[in-house]
Amino acid sequence: MIPMDRLAQITQRFQFLEASMSSGSDGADFAKLAKEYADLRPVVEQIEEYRQLLQDMDDARAMLKDPEMAELAEEELPRLKAALPKAEDALQLALLPKDAADAKPAMLEIRPGTGGDEAALFAADLLRMYQRYAESQGWKFDLIEEQMTELGGVKEVVAHIKGQNVFARLKYESGVHRVQRVPTTESGGRIHTSAATVAVLPEAEDVDIHVDANDLRIDTMRSSGAGGQHVNTTDSAVRITHIPTGIVVTSSEKSQHRNREIAMQVLKARLYDAERQRVDSARSADRAAQVGSGDRSERIRTYNFPQGRMTDHRINLTLYRLDAIMQGDLDEIIDALTADAQARMMAEMGQ
Repeated sequence: MIPMDRLAQITQRFQFLEASMSSGSDGADFAKLAKEYADLRPVVEQIEEYRQLLQDMDDARAMLKDPEMAELAEEELPRLKAALPKAEDALQLALLPKDAADAKPAMLEIRPGTGGDEAALFAADLLRMYQRYAESQGWKFDLIEEQMTELGGVKEVVAHIKGQNVFARLKYESGVHRVQRVPTTESGGRIHTSAATVAVLPEAEDVDIHVDANDLRIDTMRSSGAGGQHVNTTDSAVRITHIPTGIVVTSSEKSQHRNREIAMQVLKARLYDAERQRVDSARSADRAAQVGSGDRSERIRTYNFPQGRMTDHRINLTLYRLDAIMQGDLDEIIDALTADAQARMMAEMGQ
């Protein structure tokens, strides 16, 4: 049973926000109130639906005492009772704590793992997969660091993705992605296994994390790229080292000023992600075993090309439509991962 006093507190807070906004708050305060108001609106709507259902059930029970209305009430009450579990589940889902980073843009990082050239080619395939998914969602996808191999594989790529609920949709993609297929470089037709790592980091805003300039070492260096790509004859590439953590980021666009901006953006995202993981770990000792832990070391998914199969090992989901998935059709996977994470949170709240 959902505590009614908690529902009352949420409704009262929503009414307070509504009244405060109507009274004419100044710009900064109004923006904060409006954000909280927008976040609470769907919760309050679910509360009202739940309360209305309970009221309808009470009314139907009262009607049972009226001989003229009893027959109608006997028909209506089972329908209302059957609707109650679904309404409770929807309300509990709405009451789950929200990840403050869900609405943020994201930084996507892809690197080849074990497997040499084939791993780099698979990393390039993953890059195209996420690009196509971003297109299907109407998101803006910008490559801000790209190092390619001579065969067209990816040595390292960092992309900035902006749009609605980007991090919420992509945050479960972080981890080791494994591929099983016959490489184009394999003359004997043998199936090889290789891997690539994916990291999805919420973009950090200045209010999220502060970086002390004294903690940074900034070096400039000559840009270079494979196959003559991205070659720049000036010392424009920038490498920033965050001394306390040892995190190193580079950017090699043509403008040194732009490179500093990009490198700082990536650095802040990595520091913000590290802080989020630290807080998550402190909350729960077994957090690393849960979906969404951001544990980069675990193998999360296998793409088996000979069988046309994709298996997500965290939720034992297997789909036999690998071609569509590699074309960016990821909604079924992401929806299943999100539902599983929500179910785990609901179970934790019920303990």
